[in-house]
Amino acid sequence: MPSSSSVVEGNGVLRNFRLNQSTFLASLMPKKEIGADRFIEAHPEFDGRGVVIAIFDSGVDPAAAGLQETSDGKPKILDVLDCTGSGDIDTSNVVMADADGSINGASGASLIVNSSWKNPSGKWHVGCKLVYELFTDTLTSRLKKERKKKWDEKHQAAIAEAVKLLDDFDKKHVRVEDANLKRVREDLQNRVDFLRKQADSYDDKGPVIDAVVWHDGELWRVALDTQSLEHDQDRGKLADFVPLTNYRIERKFGVFSSLDACSFVANVYDEGSILSIVTDSSPHGTHVSGIASAFHPKEPLLNGVAPGAQIISCKIGDSRLGSMETGTGLTRALIAAVEHKCDLINMSYGEPTLLPDYGRFVDLVDEVVNKHRIIFVSSAGNSGPALSTVGAPGGTTSSIIGVGAYVSPAMAAGAHCVVEPPEEGLEYTWSSRGPTVDGDLGVCISAPGGAVAPVPTWTLQRRMLMNGTSMASPSACGGIALLVSAMKAEGIPVSPYRVREALENSSTPVGGLLEDKLSTGQGLMQVDKAHEYVQKLHNVPCVRYQIKVNQAGKSAPTFRGIYLREASACRQSTEWTVQVEPKFHEDASNLEQLVPFEECIELRCCGKALVRAPEYILLTHNGRSFNIVVDPTNLSDGLHYCELYGIDCKSPWRGPLFRIPITITKAMDVRNRPALVSLSGMSFLPGHIERKFIEVPIGASWVEASMRTSGFDTARRFYIDAVQISPLQRPMKWESAIIFSSPSAKTFSFPVEGGRTMELAIAQFWSSGIGSQETTVVDFEIAFHGIDINKEEVVLDGSEAPVRIDAKALLSSEKLAPAAVLNKIRAPYRPIDSKMSTLSKDRDELPSGKQTLALTLTYKFKLDDGAEVKPQIPLLNNRIYDNKFESQFYMIYDSNKRVYAMGDVYPKSAKLPKGEYSLQLYLRNDNVQYLEKMKQLVLFIERKLEDKEAIRLSFYSQPDGPVMGNGSFKSSVLVPGVKEAFYVGPPTKDKLPKSCPEGSVLLGAISYGKVSSDGQEERNNPQKNPVSYQLSYSVPPNKLDEDKRKGSSTTCTKSVSERIEEKVRGAKIKVLASLKQGTDEERSEWEKLSISLKSEYPKYTPLLAKILEGLLSQNKIEDKIHHYEAIIDAADEVVDSVDKDELAKYFSVKNDPEDEGAEQLKKKMETTRDQFVEALYQKGLAIAEIEFLKQGDKASSALASTEGENVVDRTDDQPVLDSETQPDLFEENFKELKKWVDIKSKYGNLLVIREQRCGRLGTALKALNDMIQEDGEPPKKKLYELKISLLDQIGWDHLVSYERRWMHIRFPPSLPLF
Repeated sequence: MPSSSSVVEGNGVLRNFRLNQSTFLASLMPKKEIGADRFIEAHPEFDGRGVVIAIFDSGVDPAAAGLQETSDGKPKILDVLDCTGSGDIDTSNVVMADADGSINGASGASLIVNSSWKNPSGKWHVGCKLVYELFTDTLTSRLKKERKKKWDEKHQAAIAEAVKLLDDFDKKHVRVEDANLKRVREDLQNRVDFLRKQADSYDDKGPVIDAVVWHDGELWRVALDTQSLEHDQDRGKLADFVPLTNYRIERKFGVFSSLDACSFVANVYDEGSILSIVTDSSPHGTHVSGIASAFHPKEPLLNGVAPGAQIISCKIGDSRLGSMETGTGLTRALIAAVEHKCDLINMSYGEPTLLPDYGRFVDLVDEVVNKHRIIFVSSAGNSGPALSTVGAPGGTTSSIIGVGAYVSPAMAAGAHCVVEPPEEGLEYTWSSRGPTVDGDLGVCISAPGGAVAPVPTWTLQRRMLMNGTSMASPSACGGIALLVSAMKAEGIPVSPYRVREALENSSTPVGGLLEDKLSTGQGLMQVDKAHEYVQKLHNVPCVRYQIKVNQAGKSAPTFRGIYLREASACRQSTEWTVQVEPKFHEDASNLEQLVPFEECIELRCCGKALVRAPEYILLTHNGRSFNIVVDPTNLSDGLHYCELYGIDCKSPWRGPLFRIPITITKAMDVRNRPALVSLSGMSFLPGHIERKFIEVPIGASWVEASMRTSGFDTARRFYIDAVQISPLQRPMKWESAIIFSSPSAKTFSFPVEGGRTMELAIAQFWSSGIGSQETTVVDFEIAFHGIDINKEEVVLDGSEAPVRIDAKALLSSEKLAPAAVLNKIRAPYRPIDSKMSTLSKDRDELPSGKQTLALTLTYKFKLDDGAEVKPQIPLLNNRIYDNKFESQFYMIYDSNKRVYAMGDVYPKSAKLPKGEYSLQLYLRNDNVQYLEKMKQLVLFIERKLEDKEAIRLSFYSQPDGPVMGNGSFKSSVLVPGVKEAFYVGPPTKDKLPKSCPEGSVLLGAISYGKVSSDGQEERNNPQKNPVSYQLSYSVPPNKLDEDKRKGSSTTCTKSVSERIEEKVRGAKIKVLASLKQGTDEERSEWEKLSISLKSEYPKYTPLLAKILEGLLSQNKIEDKIHHYEAIIDAADEVVDSVDKDELAKYFSVKNDPEDEGAEQLKKKMETTRDQFVEALYQKGLAIAEIEFLKQGDKASSALASTEGENVVDRTDDQPVLDSETQPDLFEENFKELKKWVDIKSKYGNLLVIREQRCGRLGTALKALNDMIQEDGEPPKKKLYELKISLLDQIGWDHLVSYERRWMHIRFPPSLPLF
């Protein structure tokens, strides 16, 4: 490999730096920084050969550049897995092929199977998938644009044709006075209007692909039909697909189409019942894999760090969640890594955590590392520059090597194209810093955090630049792969313990201060030096040293280091008990390894004035504890860091065997009042970080700060972090990235917690101002404000009583201007169903042999109006890694099984239309007892109120204010130390949302102060103030319904015998309605009873209406014409039983609502009318069905003939169907129905059919669309099928295809798999 002519010193300092083509290309994939290039040059056969890396990420594209084979010609990718299940397709439905080799696909399409495919059983498993569910948002967006162009071409042609027909009509008929001609013109206009509206409402949900799975006698095979993706319908046919099998067997992949250029892999599980289509959820995973191991035989400078290594891709980023990792994905990935006997895991994912080194995933990782000896490498996070920002699992888990992100001058000049590279390497500004909240260092080592690496083919490019600790982790992982490759070749036992010791003790420090370790770990890893180190470890015990630290005299909590952050801890000496426990791998021999283990350890410390400790300890297998004293009292304000570490007296060359990190942040005390801190004249160069630690005064709750810059001409970019740490909480962090285009001042405000240390980290971005010799001068001023209150959370109990609030200012005078709003409603739900199941061994058997169990809970809720809702599970939400439950996942769907929302630990709001919904919650764990306890898990549905529904509460100076309406409280000025009280009143009952059931809770926020620069709008919205508190109101029971009470006391004027007769008759009708009609025998019994009752109660309308209902409920009808004739006869009987004149007369007169008898008569007459109208409606539908069945193809062709010129010439109002000169029964019935109801309402079906019969398909479409839009219930499948039929008859094929795709969204055959 060509080398640069620059001179390298120490930790990456470059002098006289110049790039040439070779060094430029090398900088795109940095390897020199970690010594990988030197190592491979010296040991070309140790380039990762024999090493398998599991990539836990968003998925890897097997078609990406450099990921086909290793440097020694082996397959690069051994397996590609979707561990999340986001690509799973239910293929449990089995079909058989007909004589022509045709099968019915799950999408409804007829598919031809290739006659050459072997299928001894003849069973074909079918499933389907909306292909956009497999694609990233970026790819989907690109495809939508391409597909929209094609659709627009067809749609514009349809509009042009419709406009031409309308124009031709207008030319032919200058004056339109005839009613029939008006209807024809209206129909033509409706067609034009429909097409224009369709263009505005176009929403491409993507094509559906059919999947077919079968067993060829040896292997499970997979084929896809992707015709819907192709513009050329001769491409993408099922029979032309080259069958795939599980990737690990044949290592073959497919591409959906040339348009998307998206590669995919197929894996079959559960005996053919589940097909997993594996695509990546972002380019991230492919990029990471390329850094670790890409091999470019023609472009060796662009090789990954370990070109000889092989990989397995474990997709943990769920495509349904925008690439968010899930517990299911993480657990399955660990199972796969053990199953494939991987040597390394790289995971460039992570999240903030509540508890470090804790949780279900951490437990499994410990097992994988300690028992199966897999080396786990992970990114530390991108949340810097403040301290204690490392994320889980990489920066917080003891058994994982956490990696920080380093940038060298070569990387800056080449990959980042900066004008002038920095003189020496440094940590990226955003790289997360330690320590963890329990005192561990957080970052183990650093590696290059940027690269131009391979990306998936669907991006339409070979490689791209990405930077982050996500890139540093695979760089380190690749370097470790080189080391493991050498250890295997040289016969050195591979252990995560040895490798970590070698890495940490051979790294090159970055920066010259001890506290730089909090940013960079032990430094920039060096592969060649680590190799030299590990070669000497051959006869050294394979041990890791577990550190547990407790404050002397306390058994809890337990720490992994000493972190004195709060001011009180820095004002006195503290004594600590340190327990050092040697940990062997699980297969270690008691007699040969554990018993003989004994080490004489010298304890050393780099801060002797700060720490007092014993000089030596004798360490055996059972560990050793000792006490140390830390005295920070003489330290100056600021950050101080040192380590107490152990040296093996027999082998001091090994360096530290263990380290106890000691971090002290001594905060400045703010004594002046008002509480102001001025930080003046701070000088910044690119990459410089100023850390100021301030003890936030008690009584402060927010900060108003200003930042003024000067001394520069070109733009400057700054990162500003403010961090506080509280027990059992994620670090409280406020952050801002600010660009100063010229010297100026900016102001901001953020919340703080009084009495706790705040770190203010101000950093000039590492590349900002490079090339300019100017120093940026920053003046930063902080003003602490606060209103101390007696209630952190205000709870209104549902009564009329207000809640008293005590407020006082402790620091300075503050304006008390309370504001409170209730803008969410939260209702609790218990599951209506719970199902426990054992998951298949294919993917869900743990390395320990335990089987994973799943609990599925089903909840139901209803929305009276469309709303934005969010499910909340307080026990489980917002924790992925620090959670003892393996995983959770939910989906919300309607009665048609249309899924509206999915989510996991971070639920998101989803807009839902009015209707009834089900929510399924899916929980996984291997402990049945845990899951049993969750069977009645309470779930909350949180609904966001619209702005007009939000309730703004009032404040009072008197306790009777809410009732009396006096004593309003607006604002006042708080004098320091003087308490003031006021009341917050409950909402008035008339302002409560209409859908507000008893037991639900209204939620919102209340604030007391505001930033001085805010306007009236901010003052009235507590959530826009820097500090707000939770506010809740428990919804009380509803008031008693006076009408119901009144109705219950109504007296009956009928005799006892009349009432008995009514009850008997009603009971008989109820029995008739309850009879089943599933079999011929049951139907016969129903008919006998209905005939008997008709003879017993002739002309009794409710009975006849029930008989009509019974006929309508029958299914599996063989003689359909006879069945519809029976419906017509039954409907006629209902109609004939009603005295129409009496009915019409009754509804023409207004009744007295105060007359109880009149009210009862009204209900009876309304019921009779509804039964009468329903009979007419069902009769009309039955007539239309008979006409259709009798006419058959003749009807279809007649309706189709209304397209084009024929419509223009048509002037009558008779049906297109041949009535054979008989009376038009449908039209007569339709006119009768119009007399009684608005035909456009729930009976609009008949209007659509009528317009369809008369050939006015545009008007029929309009009426149908109006019905669909006005229907508040879940969409009815029959309406959309009718819409497709009308579009097909008009000849708008592109709209037929569009609506058929939407049918898979609105009416899926089943719920998706979890």
